Amino acid sequence: MPLLDPSFKTLPDLFKTVFRHYARSNKAVLARKVGGRYEEILYASLEADVLAFAAYLKSIGVEKGDRLAILSENRPAWVTADMAAAIIGAITVPLYPSLPPNQISYILRNADCKVIVASTGLQLGKVKKISADVSSLRQIISMNAIDKPGTAAAADSMILELEAAKEKGKAYLDLYPESINIQVDEEDIATLIYTSGTTGNPKGVMLTHRNICENIKSCSKVILLDETDAALSFLPLSHAYERTAGYYLMFACGVTISYAESIETVSLNLTEVKPTIVITVPRLFERIKSTLFKTIDAGSVAKKRIFYWAVDVGYKLAASRKGSGSGLGSVSPVLSVQAAIAERLVFSTVKARFGGRIRYFVSGGAALPRETGEFFQAVGIKVLEGFGLTETSPVTHVNRPELIKFGTVGPALANVEVKIASDGEILLKGPNIMKGYWRDEAATHEVLKDGWLYTGDIGEIDHDGYLKITDRKKHIIVNSGGKNIAPLPIESLIGANRYVEQAVVLGERRPFLVALVVPNFESLKSFAREHSLSFGSDQELMLLPEVRKLYEKMLKEISQGLAGHEKVRKFHLIEKQFSIDEGEMTPTLKLKRKVIEQKFAAEIDALYKGLVYEAD
Repeated sequence: MPLLDPSFKTLPDLFKTVFRHYARSNKAVLARKVGGRYEEILYASLEADVLAFAAYLKSIGVEKGDRLAILSENRPAWVTADMAAAIIGAITVPLYPSLPPNQISYILRNADCKVIVASTGLQLGKVKKISADVSSLRQIISMNAIDKPGTAAAADSMILELEAAKEKGKAYLDLYPESINIQVDEEDIATLIYTSGTTGNPKGVMLTHRNICENIKSCSKVILLDETDAALSFLPLSHAYERTAGYYLMFACGVTISYAESIETVSLNLTEVKPTIVITVPRLFERIKSTLFKTIDAGSVAKKRIFYWAVDVGYKLAASRKGSGSGLGSVSPVLSVQAAIAERLVFSTVKARFGGRIRYFVSGGAALPRETGEFFQAVGIKVLEGFGLTETSPVTHVNRPELIKFGTVGPALANVEVKIASDGEILLKGPNIMKGYWRDEAATHEVLKDGWLYTGDIGEIDHDGYLKITDRKKHIIVNSGGKNIAPLPIESLIGANRYVEQAVVLGERRPFLVALVVPNFESLKSFAREHSLSFGSDQELMLLPEVRKLYEKMLKEISQGLAGHEKVRKFHLIEKQFSIDEGEMTPTLKLKRKVIEQKFAAEIDALYKGLVYEAD
């Protein structure tokens, strides 16, 4: 059985069950990089920290229903703070560490947070900057040690180090052992997760213990895990996707979770941790694929031929199995022999880049380009694409390991109902659907109607019950001719090209579509070297006629499969990537189209005035 005990109804129930099961074991629950090597944390050690911090929170007056914010990168202390809050019935409010002070201030004030737990000096500095504006805030907990005794932070009585808080909590627990025995009900709010929001202020999604626990249970029936599995965590725990799938689900199944040092070190950490499962987003695959092809293209002619032959064999193998209908069909003896050779010569090396033990990746958060999924399937890496929203706790759909259909997000989980409205909008119902938006009845009523959640996503369901997302309802472009155009599929086609890092398609009330494209400069530089092109800077590289023709050719090829009004007729290359810091992306890496359109208004207007590229 994947779950150690499927009877839990609240997060405290789940935590207590798992801790009790591993109380006397030497099995690691978490691991982190310390001094150049991964250091394990046993269940007994984590439980002691959680109980101590929970007792401290009670000692300073944190009651059931009070809000505790966490502003931190992924680390064991994040889990400690979250579990401690849940045990005493407090509501956690996770914050992205990339948020600026003014957005942190808004969320803390909107949620009336009583305590905030911050990680580094940088995060602590943000909190100190806005703490006077948050009247509800009583205590700031620093995960890191406050090094300098004479500093303002060290002298501030409102700030306390986490280690000191746990020591105080241990003493309090000795005196009042029943203080943390709080009755938590399944309909109680477990967390407020503020949606990143592409426009306006973020909204606090109220998820109950039942919402999250039901989602854990339903996910466990598809993603089969046990205590022999190991996970590498690098997506932010402040996101519902990583929190449920990469933390609660893993914990419930006895999986050891290791934290990556940073997003930049994921490739290295994969080889160190050797995970069997990774919760991720499509961008990781694009980066790895780009790096892989760059390495191959820099190698000898013989190595190139072997690699591309092996990949071709992989595609044929996948097609043969797909043709069986089950994904597990028999293949010809010749293809079987070729596949074995390809595995030994090429695929085993590719898999070694992921640690060599991967059973499957689970991809969510954005659309996975079909070409990317099919490529990794061809080299023997299984990718399960799924779908969900913060409002759905979050997983509602996922491809099944036994039948993967790229271009879809799979069928619904067992306890999720789905239907398509007359305008194509995806509607969802189930025990995982949020309670509503915190202190925002108008916004709640806008999306929750007659028990159904109106997702704002457009989609269709095939004969196997697999859901295909075609676009966001609010992202539909209406051109000057009145044609409705879904930009997301077009952006996915452009983004699948090895020479593209990011792309946004625009054309609201305009005669045709245009695209802003951020090149993948590593691949582009390889192209320039292969063609003996001279350049000094990235800007000079983008302006080369040969480079312009490269992107023109790409867009013309894409346009061949599109309707006339869907064709991208002009484009502009941008040197700098769209980013969170510049306000062009949300913390979950979604493009803020209106911001981008305003920021590049002059460049976009120029595309409609002068002919830069026009597809046939």
